[in-house]
Amino acid sequence: MSFNNNPHTFHIPVMGLGYTIDSPIKVAHYGISSVISLVDDISMEKMREFYCKKFNLPYHPITPKTEDHRAKRITAYLNTVQEIVSHKFESLKNSISNTEDEIRKYIDMLPEMSDIKLKFNQMINTDQMRQKLSDWLNENLVTGEIDVNIMSKLDRDRFEGGEKLPSIYSDAQSALRGFAMSDLSSSLVLSAGMNPRLYSYLEEFEDFYPNSEMELKKKVILKVSDYRSAIIQGRFLAKKGIWVSEYRVESGLNCGGHAFATDGFLLGPVLEEFRNSKDQLIEAVHDIYVKALAEKGKPVPEKPFLVKITAQGGVGSNAEHQFLLDYYNLDSIGWGTPFLLVPEASSVDEQTLEVLCNAKEDDLYMSEVSPLGVIFNNVRGNSMDIKKEAQNKAGKYGFPCTKKYLALQPNDGRETICTASKEYQRDKIQELKEQNLNEMEFEKQLHKITDKACLCNGLTASTLIANDLDVKMEGNAVSICPGPNLAYFSRLYSLKEMVDHIYGRTNVMERTDRPNLFVKELSMYIEYLSGKIEETVKPISDKQKKYYDTFQDNLAKGVEYYKELFQKYKTQLEDSTSKNNLLQDLENMKLQLLNLKSKMV
Repeated sequence: MSFNNNPHTFHIPVMGLGYTIDSPIKVAHYGISSVISLVDDISMEKMREFYCKKFNLPYHPITPKTEDHRAKRITAYLNTVQEIVSHKFESLKNSISNTEDEIRKYIDMLPEMSDIKLKFNQMINTDQMRQKLSDWLNENLVTGEIDVNIMSKLDRDRFEGGEKLPSIYSDAQSALRGFAMSDLSSSLVLSAGMNPRLYSYLEEFEDFYPNSEMELKKKVILKVSDYRSAIIQGRFLAKKGIWVSEYRVESGLNCGGHAFATDGFLLGPVLEEFRNSKDQLIEAVHDIYVKALAEKGKPVPEKPFLVKITAQGGVGSNAEHQFLLDYYNLDSIGWGTPFLLVPEASSVDEQTLEVLCNAKEDDLYMSEVSPLGVIFNNVRGNSMDIKKEAQNKAGKYGFPCTKKYLALQPNDGRETICTASKEYQRDKIQELKEQNLNEMEFEKQLHKITDKACLCNGLTASTLIANDLDVKMEGNAVSICPGPNLAYFSRLYSLKEMVDHIYGRTNVMERTDRPNLFVKELSMYIEYLSGKIEETVKPISDKQKKYYDTFQDNLAKGVEYYKELFQKYKTQLEDSTSKNNLLQDLENMKLQLLNLKSKMV
């Protein structure tokens, strides 16, 4: 199987519901891969109309009255993105006979040792070769991938006239169908854990199976936080004849968006396990895969397809980027949060960009605002939280539930409901009043109920505002979910500036106190565990103590792993963007872990 031979060693992961919704249109023609969220078909329809007008393409509305409108909107938007990217890419290649500006930008942003870059510069400086350059460009330049993301948890069943529709019309399955029916030849990123009915639905679409040339038109990427999860999900899909082309390892806490904490399994040790066991993973999955394909009467590969291992979460310097690639043998590194400050790559409104530029460490925190009940990375001063706090102060709790993508809370056999909605919070507050709690406990429980924010609208409003589109449904309040790494990026950057920073050609960070990504994640886990222990009602039960002991043991093993790693690879890990002493930082973390023991009493 041939992958798109991506010329870059980084990718832009999905961010929010809207922040990377049009990133491929902005960066794919430069060979840079990015990921579109498939949650919000309403915003995708607005963006399709916007881009059809901008590029003089025909636009025919797909209204809610259209049968299977969600899937059809997603298909139509993805096809529009593909068409625009193809057009921009052809224009870029043709610029060699014109100004050369665009082609130069493509080449200049490539890594220094890129074969394409070296060959191009050799040819462009030789008159005899220059005339052959156009043919060479057509053969060698590639676009970045137009990948898509489905968050497996967001799989709300749909109702019509009070009646529940068949499961294929659920949010996640409709999104999958929208991608499967599109013209794209790219990857589906599945995140937030296993969803058996969604994974089983993949079997219905031919594009996920190998053709007679042993090519996969559509590939599957699994976002995972540990090796065990990878092998369980990889085997599950292989039994259905679906190959996982990439395992995308993400830090449990040191990332943007929703954070799915592990039981103390840290990024370094997790990547070490992938490094040591990749071949076993491929072999174990391949045997199951071949059997499943044969049973289905599909073409069967003689040897395992290629598998990429990539990582993301908190990477912020060239030294870290290169170390992850070299030591762990990774294929690509995800750079998310820093690209929120690159208008050439993502879509963020001006007011929110100002909040991001000014954000310091204390402004970036793990919040409980998500209706999913999962930790959500947040930044102080975002307009959604300001609106929520003003409403709560006035006693006007909750939000109108207009899009319902996060309406997943069971509701007495009726259509599920969102915990950020007016209806849900009204009922829960009434129940709370009937409990006759003391004032302090009442306020504590009230805050838990009313802390939830409307992320469906908050995570798309910014993108629509940035493009001067209608936000009557969404409103002007913006939610945004950068990772803690944002604190060290403090202004807007051009695309080339950020890419040059990734590849070590420049350093865009003015501060020198940024912690190493491994140390930062470790400190976040210690803080997270400390908070969990403090919240636990004393005395701590045997079951809870066993959980906390296991968590601490995993962190302690991580400290020892890093101690050995840092001593062995001190030169490679030393970072021009940071003056921190890695081994001293580890010793401090070790002391903090020991102090947690006293909290267990």
